[in-house]
Amino acid sequence: MDELRRQALKGRGAISNDSSRYERERRVLVDDGWSDHADLQAAVRTTVQTDTARRIIARNDSPDIPFDQSVNPYRGCEHACIYCFARPSHAYLGLSPGLDFETRLFAKRDAAALLARELRSRTYVCRPLALGANTDPYQPAEREERITRSVLEVCRDFRQPVSIVTKSALVLRDLDILAPMAAEGLAHVAVSITSLDRDLARRMEPRAATPPRRLETIRALTAAGVRVAVLASPMIPALNDQELEAILEAAAAAGASRAAYILLRLPLEIADLFTEWLRTHYPDRAERVLSLVRQSRDGALYRAQWGTRMKGTGPYAEMLRARFHLACKRLGYAARGWDLDCSRFRPPPEPGEQMALF
Repeated sequence: MDELRRQALKGRGAISNDSSRYERERRVLVDDGWSDHADLQAAVRTTVQTDTARRIIARNDSPDIPFDQSVNPYRGCEHACIYCFARPSHAYLGLSPGLDFETRLFAKRDAAALLARELRSRTYVCRPLALGANTDPYQPAEREERITRSVLEVCRDFRQPVSIVTKSALVLRDLDILAPMAAEGLAHVAVSITSLDRDLARRMEPRAATPPRRLETIRALTAAGVRVAVLASPMIPALNDQELEAILEAAAAAGASRAAYILLRLPLEIADLFTEWLRTHYPDRAERVLSLVRQSRDGALYRAQWGTRMKGTGPYAEMLRARFHLACKRLGYAARGWDLDCSRFRPPPEPGEQMALF
C-alpha cells in the first residue's frame, strides 16, 4: 500500500499528527483502495478536557528568560502557531505535538484555587509571575473557560505582580483588572507580532488575532495605562525577517515602549513539523530558509545551549541582532525591561480569619 501525503487543513497549523518521541509506533496514512480520501480534508474539532494538576506555579532556572516562575492555564493551544516551542510538551501526555497540540486541549479549571493556596504558603517568596509562558493564556478557549481571568483576580487580591505574553485581543476583556494593577506597578503585557502580512500570519498562526488587531490591542492597552512590549518573534530567515523594522515601527506608533525578538527555534518534533509546513506552503523558498537556519545554529536545525538558543550564532544571527538594536535606538525603545513591584504583596484575609491588630 502507498503512503499518502497529508494536506493542509483550513484553520490548522500543523499538517501531520505523527507520534511523539516517546512512542514506539509511527502513524502512517496509506491508500488501501477503499476510500476516496475525502476525510483527509475534513475539519478537526477542538476538544477541551480538565487538567487535574496538583500545583500551578512552574519554576525554572533558565538564564535566557527574565522570570523564574510562571502559570499556564492551558496545555495545548488552538492558535495553532506552527513554530510554537510548546508543541513538544504534548508528548508528555502521550499525544502528538502536531494536530493533537492544537485540537486536544487541557484546561486547568482549578488554577485560581491552586494559585491562592500556593501564594499563601509560608515558604512562598514573592517574585514576578509570568502568565502564559508556555501556551497563550488568551487562546480561544478562554472566552468560555475564563481561567486566565480568575488567575488575574487572585493576583489582584494578593497584589502579586504579573507579566502577560499573548497574541490575542481577548486580553482587553480584563482591562478592569489589569489597568489598576498596572497603575501600582503590578502588571504589564507583551504582545507578540510575527508578521504584518495577513496572509503569512494566517498560515503561520491560523487562529490568532490578525496583525492589525494586535496593533489595536497595543494601542488600547497603552491608552488604559498598561505598559506594553512588542515581541517580534520568531524571526524566520527569508520568510518574515525582512519585516523586523516594520514590526517595531508599527508597534512603537501604537504605544509599545519595550521590544524583544527571538530567532526561530526548532527543538525536538518542531523541526519536522515546521519543515513539512514550509515545504507545503512555501516550496519555492523552503531550502533557503532551512539553510539560513542551519547557518545560525552551527550547522543543525537547532542547538539548545544556554546563552545562544534564543538569538543563534554566526553572521546571519549577528546581522539580525545589529538590525534589532539599531531599530530600537532609532525608535526610542528602552534598553531594559520593567521592574514589577514585589513589595506590595499581601495575602488577603481568608473567609472567617481574624484580622491582625498590626
